[in-house]
Amino acid sequence: MTELTDTARALFQAAIDRADPAKALQAQLESAPLVPLPDGGRNFIIAVGKAAIPMMRKALELIPDPAAALVITNPENYTEIPGAAVLCGSHPVPDEASETAGLAAIEMAQSMSQNDRLIALISGGGSALMVAPAPGLTLADKAAVNKLLLASGLEINDMNLIRQQLSDLKGGGLLRHASPAQVHAFILSDVIGDDLRAIASGPTVAPIGTRAKARDIMQNAGIWDPAPEAVKAHLNQPDDPQPSALAANNTLIGSNRYSLKAMLAQAAEMGWEAKLVSHRLVGDVNDAAQIVLRAAASANPDKPVALIFGGETTVQITGTGLGGRNQELALRVAQAADEISGNWVFLSGGTDGRDGPTEAAGGLVTPETWDRIKSAGADPDALLANNDSNAALTAGNALLITGGTGTNVADVQVFLRRP
Repeated sequence: MTELTDTARALFQAAIDRADPAKALQAQLESAPLVPLPDGGRNFIIAVGKAAIPMMRKALELIPDPAAALVITNPENYTEIPGAAVLCGSHPVPDEASETAGLAAIEMAQSMSQNDRLIALISGGGSALMVAPAPGLTLADKAAVNKLLLASGLEINDMNLIRQQLSDLKGGGLLRHASPAQVHAFILSDVIGDDLRAIASGPTVAPIGTRAKARDIMQNAGIWDPAPEAVKAHLNQPDDPQPSALAANNTLIGSNRYSLKAMLAQAAEMGWEAKLVSHRLVGDVNDAAQIVLRAAASANPDKPVALIFGGETTVQITGTGLGGRNQELALRVAQAADEISGNWVFLSGGTDGRDGPTEAAGGLVTPETWDRIKSAGADPDALLANNDSNAALTAGNALLITGGTGTNVADVQVFLRRP
């Protein structure tokens, strides 16, 4: 079993390595170097998101002596960088520090001229870390609308469409402020499907919809009337003109799908016959466990198999325990050990090294995990019912602990079995 667990960890590490922000940026700039600027042109660099620190460090190695460099990240990742100003916003709920960071980003963008270039390094978390209410609105106005949205039952795309229309940075706002300068964004995606409009709410990408569309959605959802008057006044105005789509060059440099490909390549190099089962393992964690179990059951039991998954599940919280979506997924697979033949392991982990409010990245379970939890004096069924997957996997010595990885491209899973 040690060989299988070591292999599963190696494949997980391959996913993290492919999502390394600095390595991904360097590989992109080496394969497609930035074109020279016109005479007198200057480079400005802004890095926004949880991976902003390593991205900026690498950018300053490859693009020395920019006219200005600004980092906006979360407090946990704060560190000083020579040659760059480093600001911290708040995540997941923006605050005044996030607004200060947003205003700093706008000030930088507006200082640029036609011959200049803004290099934007964007990663997950940016939408909360860097905020700027649209003119005439306040943070309190946006917070009031957000409260209405969370209770509205609207789908996430509709909520994000409305949020973008209330922002001076989301949905292409940074691009507007930098115009007519060139904008080249290098983007590390934490969004399944890699919709660039959704990553950090798309500061360099055209918005999802219009103010009129946002107004219609709010009216149909019954949240228009209770919205702040300033918000209604703003959404009743015509849309701001958008810069030419040619003004921005958005390049995806890392994502969950890229990491899944790296896992497949690593598995093949190690002699496994690997298969990508799903790159959209999303939705309820119990349903996701059933997808994993069906894939395991349908694989040829007489041959070694490596099944790869990626996505981001959700957990319906009914208890008071401690855990995360990856830990609960691993525990649910362990619960069904009798349904899987042969020697096997299953790993589910968050590529950022953090699963829920715990120190674990996820779980790594085997056919013995469920009984091991019982042998430790714990009741795995009761713990699972209480959403206490962390305690259960701790008892079963089945936590996946990596520490923070410095990146985030959602979650990956691997199921390995030998006859």
